[in-house]
Amino acid sequence: MLTGLGLILLLGYIGGKLASKLKLPPLIGMLFIGVLTGPYVLDWLDSDLLLVSQDIRTFALIIILLRAGLGIKKDQIKRVGTIALKMSSIPCIMEGITVMGLTYYLLEFSLAEAGMLGFIIAAVSPAVVVPSMLDLKDKRLGEDKQIPTLLLAGTSIDDVIAITFFTFFLGLGTEARESSLAFDIISIPASIIGGVLLGAVLALGIVFIFRLMHKKYVEKLVLLLGVSILFVEWGEHIGIASLLGVMTIGFLLLEKIPTQSKEFSLALGGLWVFLQILLFALVGSEVNINVALDAGLTGVLIILIGLAARSLGVWLATWKSELNVKERVFCMIAYTPKATVQAAIGAMPLALGVEHGETILAFAVLSIILTAPLGALAIYASAPKLLKQVE
Repeated sequence: MLTGLGLILLLGYIGGKLASKLKLPPLIGMLFIGVLTGPYVLDWLDSDLLLVSQDIRTFALIIILLRAGLGIKKDQIKRVGTIALKMSSIPCIMEGITVMGLTYYLLEFSLAEAGMLGFIIAAVSPAVVVPSMLDLKDKRLGEDKQIPTLLLAGTSIDDVIAITFFTFFLGLGTEARESSLAFDIISIPASIIGGVLLGAVLALGIVFIFRLMHKKYVEKLVLLLGVSILFVEWGEHIGIASLLGVMTIGFLLLEKIPTQSKEFSLALGGLWVFLQILLFALVGSEVNINVALDAGLTGVLIILIGLAARSLGVWLATWKSELNVKERVFCMIAYTPKATVQAAIGAMPLALGVEHGETILAFAVLSIILTAPLGALAIYASAPKLLKQVE
């Protein structure tokens, strides 16, 4: 496993640098290295590394969401709160329902199978969007209207909604359903509120403990990471939006202990240099190009129409907001990448014996190939042209 880890880090670093030389986002080079070294192309990675791939990717997401929370101030949340809620729900639901309808009528899926596919595809990727928005915050692009903060908040909740609907349709299709659609819909705000509230309670506890510890930033960082990891792991079992709660922890730490929070943010920034390579390369290693090809032109068409529905949802969510036309177009672009959720749950219907599970997996993989590199590239290329630079 260590050999595979070393290969990913070395080649992923080189891939990121080459992408930068070509004026592309580094993550594109890292994704490509993951695809190349993964089990479906050169097969250089040890199977043990692939077994723990999901856990490594989750840890990387915890780091990046902590960093996101540590960079968001209270006045920024107040400014984007209402739009963020619209952005996190309307685009996701519109895309999910559109893909669901298309596959139901065009591919003759059952309603449950169409729903599974619709809401696997509907989830936007925090692995791509969150680091991109943090980069834009560092460059002060769109900060006059807190657009990166808006997209950071919206992305986390978007995934909660997509996964909740997917879980309902998965239960419906595998005869394992124990609750109604109404109950599952009600569970969405309950999951979000639960994640935020529990994250806030943990943050206050952490602040209390940290105030008893003097000038021990390394020890405090270890405790912070330990609590965050356990929170995410246990939160998934009790059905709360634990990743959103991790962002809440960072947000409250910045408010309560701002000086220490800046130290944590710098340390996590250094850790992210290492973890981003693992995150994007391991996401790439999940991509089976042969499976994606099985989706064919029909798959491409359905995914593109779904993205059009998502973009319309973003346009509606930002209607009558303070954002101008260029900024709304940027939000549409920023909401296109898919990778994290699709890689994590795309194979679940197949594993549970769903009739069209292989096709669902093919669509999930195809959505990553189509949108992750192109979406990331579009974000970085369009941001300087569509967003205002704050001095």
